Amino acid sequence: MTDSKESNQQLLQRIVDSAKRLGVGVDEADALQWLAAMRSSEAGDLTVDAASGTFGHRISMLDFNPQELAHFRRIGALVEFADVPGEVETALAISGSAAQSKIQTFPGDADYFERVNIYAPTKAEACRKLGSVMLEKARSALKGDGYQLIEVKMGSAPEEIVRDGRTLSAGSPLAWNAAEIIAGKIDAFLPDGRAIVIWWEDAARDPGWCKLDWVVADPVHHHLVNASNMLDVTWEAPDGSIVPLDGYMDPYFQEVYLEAESIPVFSKLVKHVSDDALDEYVAALEHEIKKYLTRDINYGKVAKRMYNVFRLTGRYGEAAFLRELFDEPATILYQVWSLIRTTDDCFTPGSPITVDELLEHVDSLIEQVVETLEGEKELEIVRLLLRLRDALTLERSGHPLSPSAEAARAEVINIVNNFFYDKLTAVPEIKAYMDEVSAS
Repeated sequence: MTDSKESNQQLLQRIVDSAKRLGVGVDEADALQWLAAMRSSEAGDLTVDAASGTFGHRISMLDFNPQELAHFRRIGALVEFADVPGEVETALAISGSAAQSKIQTFPGDADYFERVNIYAPTKAEACRKLGSVMLEKARSALKGDGYQLIEVKMGSAPEEIVRDGRTLSAGSPLAWNAAEIIAGKIDAFLPDGRAIVIWWEDAARDPGWCKLDWVVADPVHHHLVNASNMLDVTWEAPDGSIVPLDGYMDPYFQEVYLEAESIPVFSKLVKHVSDDALDEYVAALEHEIKKYLTRDINYGKVAKRMYNVFRLTGRYGEAAFLRELFDEPATILYQVWSLIRTTDDCFTPGSPITVDELLEHVDSLIEQVVETLEGEKELEIVRLLLRLRDALTLERSGHPLSPSAEAARAEVINIVNNFFYDKLTAVPEIKAYMDEVSAS
């Protein structure tokens, strides 16, 4: 369903009515301007911002605020891969809430996306080169002033294995921790108890889904940030043909590229994106929406993914409402999910994150909540965050959370989920969509 039969003014009035009923503020002039731009016939064009040197899909650029560009370029210098003349060329972008900084006043993580094109005589050689540059990158960025590498995803289990007490089926993605990256191998067991060693070089022969994750001390926002770099790797053969190493060329509907100098490599690569890329991208988002509605309950992530589905499929009224929602002070609560993920990282065996660093993150979030929110909502979230902080002071980094700490964490998760659930389900069109996806 699209909003094509309604005028921009009618759509805006529908948004304003819903927002007033839910206590969500609306910048009517900005919303009207956004609606007009979204419904423009040029909405599929690539846009370059000459002032900032950034570029991306026109829809993505509408939500990007270059105000914090220096911040994202600073973290980008840590996560990006270097070009190797004649061998490797790259294009680095921010994605997710980082790319929607005009509306997401309180983003969660610092998500990056990088196109990595490798020149090689054969696909096998391209995979070998990728493995080499990934290992070099990971080892050179393991730990430094204000950052720590958490894990690297590369390769898959060659057969069913048991690792750290968990069974991984054949073909499951492999996540490498810092010690395994240094050693260049993963020690595991077969189901019958026999030892097995998975070497980095062997895993790189079929790299599959590749991603690197760090925790970074953010001097701008004064807390820990989960910074990730998702790689879309392609092999360019001597005849000029381009093949994605994981079998799929990602579209560019949600990225903002950080350097205009990357336009030539970007333009060359996106010519090979599937003609069905939009439908496939929306289907993938809806699969994630269903997961967060029915299994890993997270209504904040549901809201973010619905925003992207709605703006790409012509449901501009619903998209505009969510756009205003994410500009609300109360959506600082979305940062709780970043805190929860950092908590998971801290209490994973072998974690380099200390409890003191985690507590600093909690303190920073409490300060921001006190500065941003007012009334009963502030008192409740601060009370629960303080309870979580008290519980975490008794924990040990690298060991599983105690039941009391898990309970305190669950309370915080619950109040954040309730906030987003109440806002989303109070809009009939959005609730109907959520019900439809849940039942599909």
